Formats: sequence, C-alpha cells, structure tokens
Amino acid sequence: MTVDLTNCDREPIHIPGSIQPHGCVLVCDGEMLTVLSHSANIGEILTITGQVNTRPLHDILGDEVTHDLRNALAAAPDASRPAVIAHIRLPNGRFFDAAVHRLGSIAIIEFEPSRGRTQPLQLAREMIGRIKDIDDIDRLILTSTRLVRAVLGYDRVMIYQFENDGSGKVVSEARRADLESFLGQYFPASDIPQQARRLYVQNPIRVISDARGQRVPLMPDHDTGGAPIDLSYAHLRSVSPIHLEYLRNMGVAASMSISVLVNGSLWGLIACHHYSPKTLTMSERIAAEIFGEFFSLHLLALKQKRKLDLANDARRSLDRFLQTASHYANVEELFAASLNDFQTLFSCDGVGLWMNDAWTGVGSTPPQAEVEPLMRFISGVADGRIWATHMLSRQFAQAERYHEAVSGVMAVPLSQIPRDYLLFFRKERLQTLNWAGNPDKSYETGPLGDRLTPRKSFAIWKETVHRQADAWTDSDREIAEAVRSATVEIVLRHNELMREERNKADIRQRMLNEELNHRVKNILAVIKSLVGAPTKPEQILTDYVGSLRGRIQALSHAHDQVIRGSGGGQLRELLNAELSPYRESVISISMQGPSILLDSRAYAVTALVIHELSTNAAKYGALSRPTGKLEIEWAWTEGGDCEIHWRESGGPEVRPPRAKGFGSALIDRSIPYDLGGKSTVNYEADGLKAQLIVPARFLSGFLEREEQTANPMLAKEKASMVTADPQTTILLVEDQMLIAMDAEMMLADAGFSHIVTAGSANEALNEIRSRLPDVAVLDINLGNHTSVPVAEELHRRGVPFIFATGYAERSIIPEEFADVPVIAKPYEGNALLHALLARLKESRNRTDALPDSV
Repeated sequence: MTVDLTNCDREPIHIPGSIQPHGCVLVCDGEMLTVLSHSANIGEILTITGQVNTRPLHDILGDEVTHDLRNALAAAPDASRPAVIAHIRLPNGRFFDAAVHRLGSIAIIEFEPSRGRTQPLQLAREMIGRIKDIDDIDRLILTSTRLVRAVLGYDRVMIYQFENDGSGKVVSEARRADLESFLGQYFPASDIPQQARRLYVQNPIRVISDARGQRVPLMPDHDTGGAPIDLSYAHLRSVSPIHLEYLRNMGVAASMSISVLVNGSLWGLIACHHYSPKTLTMSERIAAEIFGEFFSLHLLALKQKRKLDLANDARRSLDRFLQTASHYANVEELFAASLNDFQTLFSCDGVGLWMNDAWTGVGSTPPQAEVEPLMRFISGVADGRIWATHMLSRQFAQAERYHEAVSGVMAVPLSQIPRDYLLFFRKERLQTLNWAGNPDKSYETGPLGDRLTPRKSFAIWKETVHRQADAWTDSDREIAEAVRSATVEIVLRHNELMREERNKADIRQRMLNEELNHRVKNILAVIKSLVGAPTKPEQILTDYVGSLRGRIQALSHAHDQVIRGSGGGQLRELLNAELSPYRESVISISMQGPSILLDSRAYAVTALVIHELSTNAAKYGALSRPTGKLEIEWAWTEGGDCEIHWRESGGPEVRPPRAKGFGSALIDRSIPYDLGGKSTVNYEADGLKAQLIVPARFLSGFLEREEQTANPMLAKEKASMVTADPQTTILLVEDQMLIAMDAEMMLADAGFSHIVTAGSANEALNEIRSRLPDVAVLDINLGNHTSVPVAEELHRRGVPFIFATGYAERSIIPEEFADVPVIAKPYEGNALLHALLARLKESRNRTDALPDSV
C-alpha cells in the first residue's frame, strides 16, 4: 500500500499553540509592558496566582528582572538569536534561566529552572579546541560525534548528511555499546518535512526533552490580532505528534539536533538520541550551538580546501594529458590511451570514448550493442554542450535494460560539431549501498503505522532512489568544463570548424604576438650589444665565440625562468644553475642566504652579472683550480635591499686588469644602470671579492626562522629589534575572511592583543579615522580595488605599514611606496612578525632622530 507522507509537509509545526513542559512562557507586547498570553503551567513554575493576562510585566516579575529582560532584548534584536540571562532570581526566590526574543509585534519570554552557573563559553571553547586543528573532513566528522556524546552525555550521537535529492545518510556515529548501529543508514527526504528544514535553518538547535509528548497550551494561543503565536525561535516550542511517534517507534525518549549550515544552506544535522527523558541546561545548549556554528565554518573551510585540491589534481592530470598529446599523431589513439587517467578526475564508475563512430570503454559502461542508440540520443539532446543526468532511464527508455550498470552519465563533447564525445558513467546508487545495521530487525509499530520506523523509511528510500545514480555536482561540472577546454585544444589541431573557439584563439594569439614581439625586441637589443661589444686585439675568434655563447646562454636561462614562472625567479636557483657546471671541478662552492625572489627585470640583469663572474672565475680565478673555494652569501639590508657577497680564494694570484673589457664593464655597470643598485669588484691578491646590491623594489620574500639564526649578523639584528608590545594596535586589511583569521591568530600568538581587521579600503579608512593604528598590514589587491588609498592615508599620518600580496610582481604598488617592504601570501608567522617588528623599529628610530620641538 502506498503511503502519502506529504501531510507532514503541510503540518504547521511553527504555530503549535503549546510548549514542552520543562519550562514556561510569557508572551508580551513588543515593548514588554503588558502580558498578552502565557503557558498554562506559569502559576505552578513561577508561583504566580490570580490573573496573568493584561497584567503589567513588572507586576509579575518585579522591576529589576523586567529591567534586565528589556535590556537583554534591546541588545539582541534578531529573533534567531534570543537574548539569554542565566541564573536570575525571580520574586518567588527561585533561580531561573531566561531567554527572550521579539518576533513581529510580540516579545516571547521563556523560563526554565536554573541548574547552576556553568559557563557556556568555557564549555564551548573546550569543545572547539578539540577539533580546530583537524585538517580532514572525515576525521572532523568522526571526532565531533564522539566529542558531543562525551560532553553532553547522550546515548547516541550521529552526524546526518543531506544528499542532493533531499534524502539523508548517517555518516558518523558514537553510541552506547548495547545499541544497534545506524551508521550508513539512508532516509527519504520526506522523513524531515520541508517546514522542519526551514526551522532548522532559522533556529540552529532543537531539544526534545521527553518524547512522551506532554504539551502545555498557550492561553490564548493567538495574539491580539487573532494570528497564531509564532514559536519558530522558541526553545520550548512543542513537538509534532508525528515526529514524537517516529521517535517512540525507535525507542528514543529524548533528542537534540544541531543544524550544520554551509553557505547558508542546511548541509546536515548533529542528531543526538537518548533512551530516557533528558533536559539540557541553557548553558549546555548555548555551548552546543556555538560548537555547531564552529563545526559548520570548519567544515566549509575543509570542503573548500578539498575542492581546491581536487581541482588542482584534475589540472595536473590534464597537464599530463596535454604533454602526452605531443607524442601522438593520431588523436583517437591519444584519447583511448588516456581513459584510465580521465577516470581519476572525479568520482565515476566508468569512462567511454565515442569518436569517428567507434567505441572504447573502461569500467562500468553500457553493453556494446547499446552504445550507438545511446550516442544518437545524447547527440540530439546535448547540442554540442556538456550534458549530464543521474536518472538516464527516465530520459532514455532503452537505458532501462542496463540501469544497474549505468544510471548516471555526463557527456563532454570533443568538438563543436555534436559527433565525438567523452562520457563518464555512474552505477545505480543502490548497487553501492552498504546497510550497517540488522536489516531484519523491526521496531514497534505505533498508532500512526509502521511507515514511521527506520526500516520502513529505508524501504521507502530504496524505492525512491531506484534507477538513480549519485547526482553530478557543480564541482564535477567544473572539472568537465576543464576537460572540455583541454580536449578541444587537441581536437582543434585536426581542423574542426569551431568559429567561436577560433575567435577566442585569435584574440589570445594577438595578445601573445604583441607580448612576444615586445620581448623579442628587448632580447635582440641585448644580443646586439653583446655581439657589438669591443674586443681585445689579441683575442682569438674561438674565445670570443665561447664568451658570447656563455652570455647568451645566461640570458636564455633568465628568459626561460621568466616564461615558466610568475615573472621572476629565486636567487638561489639562479646561482645553482650558473654554478652547476663547476661543482665537480673545485673543492668547495658554498651558498648561504634567505629565500629571495627577483622580478623579471632583476632576474635577467642579475643572471648576466652572475654568469660573467662565474666564467671569469673559471678562466682566471677560484674555479680554475681544484684547490679553489667560492663563497656566496646574500642577505636583506635594513632598507629591504638584497646584498650579495661573492668571495673567491684558493685560486691563482689575482691582479687587477690593465684594461677593462666588456665583461668587466657588464659586471660594474649592469646593476647600477638597469636597476639603480650597486656593484663593487675588488681584485685582492688572494681572490676576487664582489659586492652586489639589488634594490628592494625588484624583490619579494622574507626571512625564515632557520635563516635568521644561521646568519650571526641577522641574528644580532633580530636581537636588537623591538619586541611585541601587547598594547600595539595593528590594522590588518584583508578581504579574505579565513586568511585574515589566520593572520590574526599568528599575531595573537606572537603577543599582540589589539588587532583590527578591515575587509575593504573604505572600512579601513573608517577605522583609521576612529582610532589611529601603530602599524598596518595591507593586502595590496582587495578584489575589485586596491589598498593604495589606505597606504596614502597612513603615510600622510606617519603610520608605518607593510604590503602583502599573493603575486610575485610588485607592479601594482605605486612608485612612491617602492621602499615599503612586501611579504608574500599566504602569511607565514615568522615572516609576518619579522616584517612588522622591523617596520616598527624603523619608524621609532626615525621618530627618535627628530629634533625636540621648541
């Protein structure tokens, strides 16, 4: 017999006209002057006699309590966040916990007998502390069920996740040892009606103290306008008889649900069951609510991280596919050989290729004889776009014959002409179902029928999802789009007619040509100067050619690094590349210094200079003998420049050249002329010594802890820096909330206690006007605008600041702030602290140096 469960969706559970009996309710006008309604047990719980309705509130509760409730309500005007007052003493001499909220034209006050002064924030903090460092979703879910059960004492705690179709699954469970497991159990969407889901979003915690269903009526149950009193945000709101019957059929006597909200939508519930009546204190409920909100935020962060990791994995797989493509002349063979790799991009049970009317498949796919009819159907509905369904047999009747093997399909066209496709398949959902409990166990059937038992719910769920696969998510579709983009580029080489794609390619090509033309002109100008450099009369042709080849090779290496990277490269990598040919022929080459990133201009110039120093050392200096020794050290200067020391020893006796050639001129003049830095070369008898200074505006990066301690000079400098003053006010301008939270915690761990965060330039300027900070960290790129106006205002007021950026280029920083330090994002604690302390020290030194005012 088919059971209609839609009556659950129509039940007005938010206006039941009654409450649960473990507390009482007063309903007042919006100003909390007069009582309009009350629960029938108000006299028994609050020891009130006589008339209640129409009486002034202060006449019932006393002036002091009424004053406190009005103040609390004024501080929490949002109905979804009732104001709470713990352990207040009423005129009857007893202590109560109270919650009050305003909804429309009425105010609702709830009272529960107080059971002590437990601190909810301390309890919530202890719970949050146990999960805050978990970096895996599955471990977060598993740990949280155990934690909630241990702290709140319920017999069973489950985390219940909603699927895309509204059904739910128990994904984690902690339970009393003698209870049967519900882990892995599914329930249909109808088990939690739509209006109940809306209430879970509005009111994130729901406690049922006793499933026997005693109800205390409101007297009256409507307001002065005749509308039913809305108890959506009331903790004491009574429970639907249907839901209570469901709990009793499971043997459950009390329950609690904590909503898990992700991006404002109901992701799932932390559901707690107890097999005897159980009432939580207000402090426990508040702690559970705070924990639920943190759990939701932490879950969102980990989901975003997982999504990013999956996208990165997919991108790397596609990159490997594109690299492999260069080894195949036949595009069909390329795709067929890559099917196993495509199957790893996201969750699927099989992958197939339909190209040139030929079929290749791996994993769970339709039978060979069924492929051609399926492809004709997909070509008709896809229209050259990505097309997906998780209920194939409902749209294509012939798929009924193989629905167990294939119920979901995503088709990715390989060209604009609907002919060739890459297809991803998913099995029927029931084929992967794993029932964790005893499927033969039954529960007591109540007066509302066995349709409200878990086993019957599971049977209904199975019937609902028959011939369905797991739905394709937005992330799946994004990956499919990336697959399409990559595969289309390959197929384009086979002259397919794709006008729109060709137009896009033409635009990209023009931009590339303009950039290439600009770079080639610059490179040719440099090569022209190298070729046309004056030579010594005695220099033979082979030496000239070898020297020229080496210089062009250095320029080529720098250019390759710029093209491959984000516009520059690491100084350490540059030195390694230039000196790698000499490491086997000399005793010692040592390099020491922090991580410093040169931008594209500085990288190319420095590459030529390092190459000249290396080749000169190989011909005439330390690299020309097995006893030679080369030491290279680099460090940050106080002004943020990079100072490089090149020291040779153990080679032939050094004599200054009688006349400087082009190489020497290149070393002496390139950095000063092209970058505005310094270059000094000393020809000492025991070996050449050189000092190079690259200005700060071409650099990014900051010292790491081990690099600071490894260099005595830097350690001394750090020791002389100012330390973290807890009273220092730091303005942090950062548009990404999670990144800002990370930076705040780093600074708090370092001892700073006054940290003001702003998410936009306007917000930051308002903060500056209200309270001037001592120092600031400015994310230069704030999405659709920059923090330059904030930097200008801070500069005008004499407040030191540093920039932060996730980009290697500093081109968006105005020239007037070229000397301002820049740190890389994501933030690293030591680098951030070092930069702030250095900036504060520099600012205070300038202030101390000013003459005293008269």
